[in-house]
Amino acid sequence: MANVDEMFAGTHDAITVKRVYGDPIESEGVTIVPAAKVLGAGGGGGDAEHNGGGGFRVGARPVGAYVIKGGEVTWQPAVDVNRIVALTALAGIVLALVLRR
Repeated sequence: MANVDEMFAGTHDAITVKRVYGDPIESEGVTIVPAAKVLGAGGGGGDAEHNGGGGFRVGARPVGAYVIKGGEVTWQPAVDVNRIVALTALAGIVLALVLRR
């Protein structure tokens, strides 16, 4: 059971604001603060007769960046071209199946 406790104690370091917002990047009077969507999942178990076990997974994907220029802050969303292509293909398949009926 101690291994599971140690694993979950380490999750604090895995999911922090530092994982969501990157370090600011400054160039020519413009500051960019990148942002990501971070997801985590974990589980564990065991009993008195068997050793406990568990696992933890963290995933992240960029969602955009805050741009600071001349005292104004704007949000620039990230464009995931692969996701757009996959969703368009899926919509085409669904449309073809619907029209086939």
